[in-house]
Amino acid sequence: MPKILRARPPQEEQEERRVHKLATSRHGPADWILHARMVMSSWEGHQVNEIARDLHCSEQTVRRRLHRFNVQGFEGLGDQKRAGRPRRLSVEDDSRILALVRQSPPGKLERLSDGSLDVRDEQGSAQWSLNALEQAAQEAGITVKRSQIRRICLREGVRWRRTHSWSKSDEKEFAPKG
Repeated sequence: MPKILRARPPQEEQEERRVHKLATSRHGPADWILHARMVMSSWEGHQVNEIARDLHCSEQTVRRRLHRFNVQGFEGLGDQKRAGRPRRLSVEDDSRILALVRQSPPGKLERLSDGSLDVRDEQGSAQWSLNALEQAAQEAGITVKRSQIRRICLREGVRWRRTHSWSKSDEKEFAPKG
């Protein structure tokens, strides 16, 4: 008969409060929240297979997390550092790149308050492309390749490409090809 695994009882009241607060939290690291819910369910008397079914994960995951909590305590709820190269770009660099995407490109015509048109850089790109974003990031002091910019934008759901202005028209006689 297999041994029944349960989370150890909280060693102090503060630990119990921290785990409960994290388990009921809506904002925070998703992995910590999930693991805290596993511990809370174990404290409530649920068995490993019930916890796995309720939290939509495998029984082995629940066993591994309960065991880590029993050994390491509250700090065992988080994921351990993973192997591999650490991130070269910081979260601040990611934010600066996303801010670049939201700005208008340097070669885009902009209408001034008096109605005239002006451009920041006549040689610059009129629309953002990955190459133009890479160049703008380099000028801002961020060493980044276009593939990293693409990954950052896709991860955050930010579009760097705009729809083509020539594909739509306000004219009455305009009819798209088709």
